Order: sequence, then structure tokens, then C-alpha cells
Amino acid sequence: MTRVPEQSPPPDPPVARPAAGGDAEPDLWTVFGQSKAVFAALAGPAHLLESANPAFAAAIGGEGRLRIGAPLGQLMPELAEQGFLELLDQVYRSGKRHVGRDGRVLLGSGPQAREAFFDFTYEPRLDVGGNVTGVWVSGVETTQLKQAQRLTAEHRALLEQIARQAPLHQVLDGMARVIEELSPDEVLVSVLLADADGRHLRHGAAPSLPDFYNRAIDGIATGEGVGSCGTAAHRRQAVIVTDIATDPFWDEFRDLAERARVAACWSTPILARDGSLLGTFAMYHRSPRTPQEADHALARVFADTAALAVERHQAEQARLAAEARARAARDDLAFLLETSTALTRSLDHHQVLRRLADSCVPGLAPLCAIDVVEAGRVRRVMTAGPTPHDRELLASHIPVHDAADDAVARVLESGLSEVARRVPTGPGPWLGLGVTGYLCVPMADRGRVFGTLTLLTTGEDAFDGRTVALAEELARRAATAAVNARQYTQRVALARDLQAGLLLPDVPAVPGADIATHYHPAGEGLDIGGDFYDVFPLAGGRWAFMVGDVCGRGAIAATTTALVRHTARAVASLVPGPEAVVEAVNQALLNRPDSHGTGFVTLIHGHLTPTENGLDVTFVRAGHTLPLHITADGARPVDVAGSLLGITPSLHLEPHHLTLRPHESLLLYTDGITEARDDNGDLLGEERLAEAMELDRPTAHDVIKAVIGAVHAFTGGQHGDDDQAALVLTATPR
Repeated sequence: MTRVPEQSPPPDPPVARPAAGGDAEPDLWTVFGQSKAVFAALAGPAHLLESANPAFAAAIGGEGRLRIGAPLGQLMPELAEQGFLELLDQVYRSGKRHVGRDGRVLLGSGPQAREAFFDFTYEPRLDVGGNVTGVWVSGVETTQLKQAQRLTAEHRALLEQIARQAPLHQVLDGMARVIEELSPDEVLVSVLLADADGRHLRHGAAPSLPDFYNRAIDGIATGEGVGSCGTAAHRRQAVIVTDIATDPFWDEFRDLAERARVAACWSTPILARDGSLLGTFAMYHRSPRTPQEADHALARVFADTAALAVERHQAEQARLAAEARARAARDDLAFLLETSTALTRSLDHHQVLRRLADSCVPGLAPLCAIDVVEAGRVRRVMTAGPTPHDRELLASHIPVHDAADDAVARVLESGLSEVARRVPTGPGPWLGLGVTGYLCVPMADRGRVFGTLTLLTTGEDAFDGRTVALAEELARRAATAAVNARQYTQRVALARDLQAGLLLPDVPAVPGADIATHYHPAGEGLDIGGDFYDVFPLAGGRWAFMVGDVCGRGAIAATTTALVRHTARAVASLVPGPEAVVEAVNQALLNRPDSHGTGFVTLIHGHLTPTENGLDVTFVRAGHTLPLHITADGARPVDVAGSLLGITPSLHLEPHHLTLRPHESLLLYTDGITEARDDNGDLLGEERLAEAMELDRPTAHDVIKAVIGAVHAFTGGQHGDDDQAALVLTATPR
């Protein structure tokens, strides 16, 4: 509870002694004559003032209003309107006393009127015969107690506001108004808040000071002699200026104070618990005045209250700032993860750079350009912007690799990011795009800068440290993704080129035969497959064909595939038939160095001869999947025994002869087709493949299409985990 002590009273005025009126009157006078309690004796129905003590005179406005023998209604006419004279009349007529608690009375009139509270008693005066001759008025002024109670209640309300985290300006403004309303003398309250470095004071609250005054002192420095508040903040102790007109602290602000009509200023520093400066609490007065102890106590109480409000506000602001930083960090991480996922989703390096540019706009900047060095020249490969016109305009600018006044050239040379709040140096479409700032970040691969990411601003916004860090991290990740995508593309192209060299570039035209092939590498095609096929001519109008599968993948498999194909082609015209060719291939596999692989090979190799009736076919099967003979009655496997190649020098081979009549086909395929799996892990198998070959007079391409369709239908659109190859020989009518 804040208690505002009374000020020292003025010297007692001359005491108005009572006239003789009864035995009790001298005793009452003895009790109340020098008391702080108000006391007066009124006589007759007109309530003539017979006597009063100095406290009564002070309470009604001073000795000037006290005239013995005058009716109280003349001395204090304001009492009639407030009902106090009517109460006196009731006590006088009834002879019964009246007791009032916390009675509110306005004393005086006009600007000089003041509000006061009293606990009072109206007691009838009796003569020896018991007749009422007048009224005793006694009481105790409770104004200061009442003000203290109200001040305490308002102070409690302020603390509740602080606990509820009400806005700081609302708390400070409410505190200032409470003090101004409850102070017995006119006072104007101001609260200034210290900057983070404690060197300047900013406007916090001053509801009754003029706006021009508040604006003028907003931002004043803390220092010795800088008014009351600047000095108090500097000293960390209260500074009392009782007369602004003569105090040297106010030399620079005296004219301002005169315009604001303030003549005294008492300032108390607002300090945090650790002693750091939070601000100042000031009380201004219209006339020169020296503070009493009650004023000092009031200033200390509300300076502490303001400190609590400011510290609570700063703690809340720090919490909100920490949460904002945490949210920003989470958002940045999510942005990086999302963008990184988008960058690595593509295996095309141009698409990687496209996604990089699109991710930067508008998240990091309104405009973006990506430049790369190719063949010693800078190429602008990607742009992003809000409109097609902006993108085209930005794409029309090509940086010069060795230009000293070009930001892209400098970053390519230094490998360091460059940021500026101005238009980039060197020529460019900056005016047309409304560019106001730029950030250029290098893109590097193992220390070699091969490109740049340039972000451009078009408004008042500037690149902060967060944006720079995000852009650099994005550029780093995009550079890695682009390089990996480029290497992947090159590796796939190399694998395809090598694979193409091991397969037929084009299917040869064979008289009386319709030939079709199919090849699909497993996975992404990064490795060379072990499946192969071949068709080549022999003497006498005959043709050789083969389908094989090398154990393994990659360069070793490619070496083995080449060995098989080239051996077969080399000996086919020198030996009597397919059996001898396969034996030569087996011997070549056994003779290969260990460094060229030791895996086995499965193979079907045969000869075909066009005839009047179709195609005469002779082939041997060396451990390969069974071929399918497709006729009008369906497809049946051709079961021919045969050993794997590359394992042992003694082979068991059984040549098989058949005739393909017109519209009949022989389907040769690798196990990647029949071992394709569905979602349950089941294999397609030879039976399902044969069922899919129930076709009406199919061409070779119809058969291939049916094979591919069967695999896709069974696997749900997947190709499987192994290479797939197929060769179809279809007899055509002569």
C-alpha cells in the first residue's frame, strides 16, 4: 500500500475561543483546540459560527473564510447544494446526532475548489435544561487516506495489467494518468524509455504534456546537464530541479519548457534489477516547487512499477523475437529441404538449374539469373521473374567473363559472394527492371567456380544476412546437384553408346523373314547390360542369329558380350554348324584372362535358311531360357538340352531343327522377361508369357509389342530388376 504522508501544516492561525455555553464546552475545547481533527461550535437555527479550531479553518480554505458570528451558510455556501446544511437542520430540530463516514465534500468554488473526504459527527448542543441551543461539528479529514486507498487500488490494477502482459504504452499511459488524477496538486507525468545502448531516451508516455514538447525531447541523449531526465539517466539517481528558469541543467531546454508552461521537473531513473538503465520517470509542475517526502516516495513506487512493466515488456519482446527466429530457422530449413528435394529429383542438370531459379523467386528475391561458364564463355542459362517480359529482358543480358566492371565476372574470378544496395556495375537492363540491389553467389565444384547465382531486388528491401546465407547454401547444393546430374547424363550416354556398340544398329533385311528386336536395360541405364542379340549373314543365303545373357553387368559384362559376338561372327563361316560355333565360343570364354571376367554365359545360336515353305531353322541352346514357337494354335516352348558356357570345356549340346511356316514365329528372349515380378513378388514365368502370345497371324513387331505389354500388365508398369532382350523371327509368305 502506498501511503502519501501529509505535508507539514502552516503555523496555526489565532484560535477562535468559544463563548460560555455549558460545563462540557471548556472540556471539548481542551480536547480539540490544538487537534488535527476539525472542530466548530454552531449556535441557533441559523448555525452561527461561535468557535472553530485551526484545523477547521485550514479545511475550509484558510483563515480568510473564518468569521465568528456569521452563519455557516454564508461562510460556505457550497454546503447547501451538497445537503450538509439540511443535515444540520435535522440535528438541531430533532436533538439527535448524525454520524457520517467518508463523506465527500467539494470545498470552495471555481478553479480553487477541491475535493475532500471526512468522517464527521453532528452533535446537538444542550443547555442545563436539555434544550438544543446549537450543533457541535467534529470530524477527521480522510482525504489523504482516501487518496492513498485509491492510489493503492490503481497501483494494483497496473500490476494486474503488467501480469496480463498488456501493451507497454497502455500500462505507462495508465500509470501517468493515475498519478496526475490522484495527486493533490497539479502534476504532469512523463516516462522516457532508454535505447538498448542506454545512450538516448525515447518517448514512452506523457498524456498531459504538449505533443510538441514530447516530440522535442524524444531521443535526447543521456549525459550530465541534459535536463532533469538526461542527467538522472546518466547519474543513475534522482535529479530534482525545483526551478527550471534558473537551473543550468535546463539551459538548452528553457525556451521549450517555457512554451510548455512547466516550471519544475523531478526525474527518477528507472533501473532494472541488474542496475541497467531502462528509462526515467519525471513529475513536472506548473510553478517552482520543492518535493516533500511523500513526493519522493511516490516517485520511487512508480519508478519501480515502470521498471517492472519495462522488464516484463522486454522479456516478452525477447521471447517473441526468439520464437520468430525459431520460426524463421524452421522456415529456412523447410525451404532448404523442399528446394534440395526438388533439385535432386531431376537427373537433368538444366532442369536442376531451372528449379533453382524458380525456387529463388519470389522467396528470396523478385528476379534471378543463373550464369555458367562453358567453353571459356559465360552463358546465361536460366532466368526467373514475375512476368515473361522481365524474364526476357534479364535473359537478354549476357555478362562478360573478363570484364572488371561486371559483378558476375568478379565473383567467377574471386569465388566470393558480392552484395550491394545499388544497381550492379557494368551495362545491363537495370533501369528497365527497376533494380535497386543485387546479390551474386558463386557455384563451385570441388573448388572450381563454374557459375553464379544472381538475385536482384526491385524495391526498398535489401538483402540481409539470412538471405545471403540461404542463397549461398542453395547455390552450394544446386552446384552439387547440377554436377551430379551432368555426370549422370554423361555416364548414361556413355553406357548407351557402349551398349549400342554391342547390339545391332539396325535389323538386317532377311529374305522371307520379318525380324524385330527389343532391349531394355535395368535400372537407370547407368551400367552396360549383359543381354545381347545378333543377326548376320552367312554364305549360301543362310543367316546366323543369336540371343545371349552374360552373368553380371558393367564393363566386364561388355567385354564378355563382345567376346561372344565377335567369336561367333568370326567362326560361323568357318565351321559346319551352330554346335561348332558355340563350342568355339565356349573355348574363347575359357581362354579369357581372369581380369576379363569369369562369369558364365547362356546362349541360343542358330542358322536359318529361307525356303519355299518358310524358314528352316537349326539352333543349339546353351543353358538359355526356352524359346517359344508361336503358331496359329498358340505358343509352346521348344525344350532343347544344353550346357552353360564358360564353365567347363566339355559341353552337352543338342542341335534342334524346325520349320517356321508363313506367319509362324520363333521368340528368343532373356530371363529378365520371365523373371519380372509383381507387387507380391511372383514371377511372370514362361506359362504367362506363352499365354500372352496367343495372337492371330502376328508380325514380328506384334510379338514384341505383346511381350512388352505382358511385362507391363503383370508388373504394374515396371520393367523389373534385370535387363530384358528379345529377338523375334517370323516367316513371311514368299
